[in-house]
Amino acid sequence: MAIDKKQVEEIVRAVGGKENIEAATHCVTRLRFALYDESKVDTESLDQNDLVKGQFSSQGQFQVVIGPGLVDKVYDEMIQITGGDRSSKDDVKAVAGKKQNPIQRAIKTLSDIFIPILPAIITAGLLLGINNILTGPGIFFDGKSLVDVYPAWKDLASIINTIASTAFTFLPALIGWAAVKRFGGSPLLGIVLGLILVHPDLLSAYGYADAVNNGTVPTWNLFGWEIEKIGYQGQVLPVLVSAYLLAKMEIFLNKRVHDSIKLLVVAPVTLLITGFLAFTIIGPVTFAIANAITSGLIYVYDSYAALGGLIYGGLYALLVITGMHHTFLAVDVQLIGSQGGTFLWPMLALSNIAQGSAALAMMLVLREKKMRGLAATSSVSAFLGVTEPAIFGVNIRYRYPFIFGMIGSAIGGVLLTMNNVQATSIGVGGVPGFLSIFPNKWGVFFIGMAIVLVVPFVLTVIFGRAKMRKEDRNESNENVPEPKAVTSQSASGVTSSTANSDPNQRTRSAAQVGDEAVNTLEIMAPLTGQAVSLEQVPDPAFAEKQMGEGVAIEPSGNVVVAPFDAQVAHVIKSKHAVILEHASGLQVLIHVGINTVSLKGEGFNMHVEAGEHVKAGQKLLEFDRKVIEDAGYPLITPIIIPDGQDMVERVEVTTGDVTSNQNGVLKVHLKG
Repeated sequence: MAIDKKQVEEIVRAVGGKENIEAATHCVTRLRFALYDESKVDTESLDQNDLVKGQFSSQGQFQVVIGPGLVDKVYDEMIQITGGDRSSKDDVKAVAGKKQNPIQRAIKTLSDIFIPILPAIITAGLLLGINNILTGPGIFFDGKSLVDVYPAWKDLASIINTIASTAFTFLPALIGWAAVKRFGGSPLLGIVLGLILVHPDLLSAYGYADAVNNGTVPTWNLFGWEIEKIGYQGQVLPVLVSAYLLAKMEIFLNKRVHDSIKLLVVAPVTLLITGFLAFTIIGPVTFAIANAITSGLIYVYDSYAALGGLIYGGLYALLVITGMHHTFLAVDVQLIGSQGGTFLWPMLALSNIAQGSAALAMMLVLREKKMRGLAATSSVSAFLGVTEPAIFGVNIRYRYPFIFGMIGSAIGGVLLTMNNVQATSIGVGGVPGFLSIFPNKWGVFFIGMAIVLVVPFVLTVIFGRAKMRKEDRNESNENVPEPKAVTSQSASGVTSSTANSDPNQRTRSAAQVGDEAVNTLEIMAPLTGQAVSLEQVPDPAFAEKQMGEGVAIEPSGNVVVAPFDAQVAHVIKSKHAVILEHASGLQVLIHVGINTVSLKGEGFNMHVEAGEHVKAGQKLLEFDRKVIEDAGYPLITPIIIPDGQDMVERVEVTTGDVTSNQNGVLKVHLKG
């Protein structure tokens, strides 16, 4: 498709001109800019540009959605116009990172470190919850635990506790791995560093307070310098700072030590120096800082419990929107490590439920079937501890359910803090969050759950229905009658139609496949998994349908197949996406994962080439789930009908469990 050079020039002008572009690249769907000054962007001009499907700013990058199959041509033309250098995704990402303020960079760093280890923490939290049920007194029997009444269960509980507590006991090793990897060093050295800080020869951090009171803290004597011989179980800051030093020292030595002796020099020297500094300076200083922070939080909690619950409980959902909620993972872990429990996590669990309740209420408010389905599915996700689909897909869109969710969560937060409700572990949010709560506080927590279920739900329904009556929405356009038709399914996934009223008259169509007129194309699922609406995709370009209508699949497998007979129109260089073209001329984009372009092809194996003809069910590509998940990218896969295809009249979406090439997920009605 030819592009209008003037429209590309308008894009350049709209982003502030070539002098405002520090670096620019593109992925399969959008232009990605690192701009000197984003305030110079003329968003109105971009909205009026026919090439532009959408725009947004994220993590220091200004992104202009163009669409698949066209964005590379727009990028090439833009480079010609500006005379600039071509940049890679990493180049733009690095430049964009510099644009973020220190707080944003710190938040992103903590997020990058803690998200990869979250599955281990969640698993530990669930298992500790099971252990709490077995060993908590007063749950099933008055004043006694289950293992007290049935001693045969005692050893089973002990084994479960050992398995569950391992992630917290060796938490510095997990953080060391993730942190050193984030800072550019060898993850293996990060694991060793973390294990050094919890070595069995050291006094456990959990026993430090008693040892201080008893005067039995062991020490090393380095030529008269007394150093406390303590470990850092459950601590966050010591391993974070040590990991940063280790990574930077390893990078420094790798650049200067000859390859022939690197194995003998880099790792030993790096670990020796970092370990020594960790025990002599970094550990004691950060341990004191962490304890001071913890003491400050405890003071606020003890002195102004209701106010703390009101603020944190009410505003947690806002933290999710900004991404700042990831920073509190470190705070929770620190509180558990030093105090044995955290008062923040229970409020998080109630906030999850509150947003889910508000989203569920929208089922009784909304009239559009698709949005009601999204409200139902996203509320279930929130009740299980994942609120992003409910918040971004429903509540923020309509605003008032989001606000009512925060109100309910604030009330629940006050109740929890006033009654000293704490969690023994983190990772289990939403309704299952009660497993993390100390069993003697379950009653109060369940009352809090009732509050956040009822208050947001009732307020949302009352206000929403009043608002709908006032606006008096007219959705009669969804009920336009269509001519009855006899359909026959071809092997290529195309349905041909003939009006019953006149068997000799063919239905007019915008497309012709061979000698057969076509007016609908059923697109089968290219992956096995759960088909969901685009609104649940954690990327504005897809979720806001800036590139076009479609569906997304949460894959359970790792193979993508052709959903119909097609020609491969385009294979993305990084192998994470492919564009197929049907014989009718309709193009479909299959995009595996979100931001997976950053993997540069790692974890992907493409089995087809551009120009190749494929049959329905033929393997297109395979992907390594572990590589993508370890990199922290979502696996959810959008299937998009790109905008700008004049033949498309409307698109129907089907969600639910799907099997590749057996279930239809999209039905594209072509203009007749």
